[in-house]
Amino acid sequence: MMEKKHKSGFVNIVGNPNVGKSTLMNRLVGERISIITSKAQTTRHRIMGIVNTEDMQIVYSDTPGVLRPNYKLQESMLNFSQSALGDADVLLYVTDVIETVDKHGDFLEKVQKMECPVLLLINKIDKTNQEELEKLVDVWKTLLPNAEIIPISALANFNVDHVRRRVEELMPDSPPYFEKDALTDKPARFFVTEIIREKILLYYQKEIPYSVEVVVELFKEEDKMIHIKALIIVERDSQKGIIIGHKGQALKKVGAMARKDIERFFGKKVFLELFVKVEKDWRNRDNLLRSFGYQLD
Repeated sequence: MMEKKHKSGFVNIVGNPNVGKSTLMNRLVGERISIITSKAQTTRHRIMGIVNTEDMQIVYSDTPGVLRPNYKLQESMLNFSQSALGDADVLLYVTDVIETVDKHGDFLEKVQKMECPVLLLINKIDKTNQEELEKLVDVWKTLLPNAEIIPISALANFNVDHVRRRVEELMPDSPPYFEKDALTDKPARFFVTEIIREKILLYYQKEIPYSVEVVVELFKEEDKMIHIKALIIVERDSQKGIIIGHKGQALKKVGAMARKDIERFFGKKVFLELFVKVEKDWRNRDNLLRSFGYQLD
């Protein structure tokens, strides 16, 4: 009997902010790896989630939404999205029924030239009707004639299995790229920062979340407990005041919400300490951006 060949490949998820890339990623990987909120720009780094079966390894990567950069941090985010076009075995281009089709034409042009299979996923189809959807499919057929178009609802888990099956069919023969028990290429600290940042996005209004970075200074895992010390970095003193809140109430609330999720993620008790620090104008300072893991060149 012939031995079954092992398949492996990189599946990169790209698209504009807020079209549902992170929700889709979590459905495909089956773990809550990407943070999901209704605010744009929550995914600032490429996040890899790895699906392993006996004879296959699929490396999914969720990229920041494509946006026109207006400060250095956003330039870095766009670099991540552009690099995702370079190393994909399959590209999942996510759009939805709400956004205008002609957004970011220059990025679309790059997708048109790609040689790997492109699956164009039209998300949030529960927010439209059959007639409108058919019109949208026709428009996308002219824009990306080589793409395979699949209407989905990531939130309702509609047609996601079909996407998963197509991805598996398109995987090339290859040995695994990562250890077979790896869920993701990101260390534990990364998920802690993502969870804390998600809570900040949910709890504070307006611009505050976008001027915040989270750095884990201590991650000490013992048998029954993880001790975590994290630093919330802001750009101005006034933001520090808002993050801490009256008598420290806001910071306590965010800490409690984050701790619950971190405990669920690691399956252990967590002792979480949060501190706030001002780093003036960090979003435009190369050395700080690099130290936070952003890719600038």
